[in-house]
Amino acid sequence: MQRIGLTGGIAAGKSVAAARFAELGAVVIDYDLLSRDAVAPGSVGLDQVVAAFGPSVLDPDGALDRPALGRTVFGDEAARTRLNHIVHPIVHRLAAEREASAATADPDAVVVHDIPLLAESGREDSFHLVVTVRAEVELRVRRLVEGRGLTEDDARARIAAQVTDEVRAAAADVVLDGNGTAQGLREQVDHLWARIAAERAQERS
Repeated sequence: MQRIGLTGGIAAGKSVAAARFAELGAVVIDYDLLSRDAVAPGSVGLDQVVAAFGPSVLDPDGALDRPALGRTVFGDEAARTRLNHIVHPIVHRLAAEREASAATADPDAVVVHDIPLLAESGREDSFHLVVTVRAEVELRVRRLVEGRGLTEDDARARIAAQVTDEVRAAAADVVLDGNGTAQGLREQVDHLWARIAAERAQERS
């Protein structure tokens, strides 16, 4: 099994790259989805979040009100750290379970861990290969405003809350260019996949 860590700033193109890895046959473990599972209705994680931040972070149906939680922790480093200490251990456990399942199904699998905060976590040494997708800030702002409906101020604030592309690049083995078209980024993933396949074939020979 080969473990790849995939990261990138918001709106840089990481989701496009992750989807292409999946199309090529990789098992993609999406940490954003796992973070939702970690605080699903009825979960211990949700109970812990409510205990930490109060019932105002729940919607009328008793599920997590993500915008409300976001307003609570955004811009408050202590609150964000408290939330991370609840959610991250659960996410890591769920990711390990999914990786173990993939390895059982195919011991030669390529498993891509899609981790938005990989550079922040300091976990880059736990992967055989770390890949980051980078794109210019102004392009990412435009994508967030036009594609996701954020205000320009909100878009810039979200980008500023993350580490820089330079920090991500320093933690990565491969940097993919997300400034162009989605198809261009997919082609970069194709080239990387071919290189990985060739290197693995050479190792087995």
